[in-house]
Amino acid sequence: MRVRRWICTFVMAGFFLGLSIAPGLYAGVIANHAAVAGFSAIPAGAFATIRATFNIYYGHTSHGSQLISGLGILENEQPETYARPAIYEDDWIDLGDEDWETVTRAHLSEQPATNLVLWSWCGQLSWMETGDVNTYLTRMSQLEADYPHVTFVYMTGHLDGTGPSGTLYRNNTLIRAYCLASNKVLYDFADIESFDPNGVYYPWGSDACEWCSAWCASHPCSACGECAHTHCFNCTLKGKAFWWLLYRLTTSAPAPPATPAPPATTTPPKPRPVPSPVVGPAAEENTNTFFEGR
Repeated sequence: MRVRRWICTFVMAGFFLGLSIAPGLYAGVIANHAAVAGFSAIPAGAFATIRATFNIYYGHTSHGSQLISGLGILENEQPETYARPAIYEDDWIDLGDEDWETVTRAHLSEQPATNLVLWSWCGQLSWMETGDVNTYLTRMSQLEADYPHVTFVYMTGHLDGTGPSGTLYRNNTLIRAYCLASNKVLYDFADIESFDPNGVYYPWGSDACEWCSAWCASHPCSACGECAHTHCFNCTLKGKAFWWLLYRLTTSAPAPPATPAPPATTTPPKPRPVPSPVVGPAAEENTNTFFEGR
């Protein structure tokens, strides 16, 4: 029996309904912190088109539920506009489970109208070896080859406080580099929670989103009933970025040039309630850039 899990167990064991979407047309789309800013530019009428276009399958556990909670927060703000698209959730399994690919294939066999698939991590990228990450990339690529009518969305892992010197940063960078080089669709979970809306970069933050409390103390933020492991505002960001990703996949409008990430620091800041931000040229000069990718 499938049981809903809200707490990740950090143990690794031994996207009109039914419309086929050609992946090549939508290749090279990256939803990161710039996508959050792009949410406000989505035309109001586009949300209904998105709902009519996608039949989504999403495998996740607690950290991945932040995206779902964010969609719920936005829907509560404007129910008619931001009503959720069709998402079938398997909320008992994530990319840390060896069977995630088998479960995906079973769902696609049972639900052939599914045209977008995404999976989230829990904490596994904080300790995975590069070989394991490459195996994930290979398995995703094989799924794309076997199901050409389905858009598969890659994902990075949530922040863990270890910064640019940590294993997580290395693994997330590997996934980003592969997606850029191979024209994949990426939901950059870590990058979304690494920047505040002003484009200030927090490389040493954790999944708790320490800067979110300070931001919401001086800016309006929506409340929520639940946002696993983190601040409600972080979930809001995740929801906005996902809506932008779906919108980007329904339009052939060209994207502006990609915004480079700020330079990484090599020394962590001294302990403080909110991690010290590092603002690079990209964050200072390009905070209004809405798109990333090709």
